[in-house]
This record gives sequence, structure tokens and C-alpha cells, in this order.
Amino acid sequence: MMMNLWQEFINDPVIFISFTGLAIVIGLCIFYAIYFMYKVEHDQPDTK
Repeated sequence: MMMNLWQEFINDPVIFISFTGLAIVIGLCIFYAIYFMYKVEHDQPDTK
């Protein structure tokens, strides 16, 4: 059963491209969430 799903995932370009795109978008969301939290924690007040 699991091997059949894996073969379907590899052989069907629509499923493969959809999940690859989804993985890229989720990865970017995680990256920017971590980047934003890092910037908020390490914010320096402006000294003018």
C-alpha cells in the first residue's frame, strides 16, 4: 500500500509538482517566521 502511494507520487507530475511547491512555500514561511522572531529579539534602539 505505501509503496503504491510512493510510486504514484513519483510518477504523477501534477502530484509531485504540487507537493514540491507546497514544501517550498511552507519552508519559506518557516524561514521568515524564524527570521522575524530573531530580528525582534535582537532589535537595537535607534541612537540619533
